[in-house]
Amino acid sequence: MRKFSLVFASTALAFAAGAASAQDMGDPAAGEKVFNKCKACHAVGEGAKNKIGPQLNGIVGEKPGADRGGYKFSKPFQEWAADKTAWNQELLTTWLSDPRGTVKGTKMAFAGLKKPEEINNVIAYLASFDEGGAKRDPAEALKAAASQ
Repeated sequence: MRKFSLVFASTALAFAAGAASAQDMGDPAAGEKVFNKCKACHAVGEGAKNKIGPQLNGIVGEKPGADRGGYKFSKPFQEWAADKTAWNQELLTTWLSDPRGTVKGTKMAFAGLKKPEEINNVIAYLASFDEGGAKRDPAEALKAAASQ
């Protein structure tokens, strides 16, 4: 009986950990609605072009400040991005919650998203686009970005 309880407890803990990480990803459909706050300056999806800010196709997993079709990042952003390896859940959360506080002198005028749920949802939405703007599995993109 004791062996069964130990196996059952281990299985339950593993399941709970998996469910928590899946929950943390956010909802891409809800993120699409949140992205409406970003559309004045950014585009995503097929045919996306740079606007005031860069187009964001394939940004999850990409090095911050990498070439975005000729977009010119501010010098403060380039300096901040120099030692960053990839836009992952953690880095995007920091950036989206307070861009101007994260990088003093950034061109991004947006004050940031304040609700953690909105941040997670918009990250999941962004993760659902590959470099060309085609749909991809956001969970896989976030998992790959986390390992960089």
